[in-house]
Amino acid sequence: MRVLKEFDPWKNPLCTCPPKYSLNPYTGCAHHCIYCYASSYIPRMHECRPKRNFIQDLKKDVRKARRDMYVSMSNSSDPYPPMERHLNLTRKTLAVLKAHNIRVLVLTKSDIVARDVDLLSRMVCAVSITVTTLRDNVKLIEPGAPAPASRLKAMSILSKSGIPVVLRLDPIIPGINDDERSVLEVVRLAKEAGARHVVSSTLKLRPNIIRRMRRVLGDSFREVERLYREEGERVGGNLYLPRKMRYDLLKMVKTICEEHSLTFAVCREGFTDLFTAPSCDGSHLFALKSTGGGSG
Repeated sequence: MRVLKEFDPWKNPLCTCPPKYSLNPYTGCAHHCIYCYASSYIPRMHECRPKRNFIQDLKKDVRKARRDMYVSMSNSSDPYPPMERHLNLTRKTLAVLKAHNIRVLVLTKSDIVARDVDLLSRMVCAVSITVTTLRDNVKLIEPGAPAPASRLKAMSILSKSGIPVVLRLDPIIPGINDDERSVLEVVRLAKEAGARHVVSSTLKLRPNIIRRMRRVLGDSFREVERLYREEGERVGGNLYLPRKMRYDLLKMVKTICEEHSLTFAVCREGFTDLFTAPSCDGSHLFALKSTGGGSG
């Protein structure tokens, strides 16, 4: 198939995702997040461009799609870049998937997703929205992304329309958003906006990410880099924080989620004992839509 691909977590042994398809209407992303892992394998990652003949290729691919798998959109390039407002490529994609009764998990950092509430409310789907922090330093790490307040508003619009919403609280970056107060602020407001599930993970470092973070964060990143290099561990091509530190950080997030009656899971961390949900990515919430129980 041309555009509908089986999700491959880059051979990461810690991935716990169910079998699913990955679908990216766009190549590259306009959010310019300095921690972006996709920039390690997508050329000119920060130049967003629509894929040519995408809808035509998708219509061919969905005829061959397995109905026991769902579509995760998008794992590499946000499906709601600014140009989506006038191109409507993702909206057209949703229409095709809806016509074929394919379940969809939308992953985004954009409030534009709320525009498509009419389509999403009539699909078996869930929407996962990333909010890393509500603090001003978010402008340093996600300079091109919509404001966190706008993302939370989108969560509320979707939830009130019966669409299950997931909060992605990741990555957790030492010195940026790793303190309890920052996590509590995000979780509390996401809960108020109707989120039902939280996925979290810690920052993973690759050489190009290190270079960007050095350039943007300057001296404040030196100790973080030292921690990763001297005390952390390598998993595949990624540098991870020290295992105990990662576990303690994520356990703290889990505790806060439990206090707010939200289920919790981690992404590519290996700590399955922290899970309080049947899926890591939130795809278990499809059941709410299929039974009509998705309203917040």
